[in-house]
Amino acid sequence: MPQLNPSPWLAIMVFSWMTFLIVIPPKIMAHMFPNEPAPQSTEKPNTTTWNWPWL
Repeated sequence: MPQLNPSPWLAIMVFSWMTFLIVIPPKIMAHMFPNEPAPQSTEKPNTTTWNWPWL
């Protein structure tokens, strides 16, 4: 079984990782969600207690 020369494969791996780390992240980070979540109020709503008839 012939052995492969690691020199070109190392360069291919390095360039492919450079592509993944330099080109693709800005494209992903530029993505905007159509519906951003709205901040919720921190005050509690007024709720009345339920009077259970059997207690």
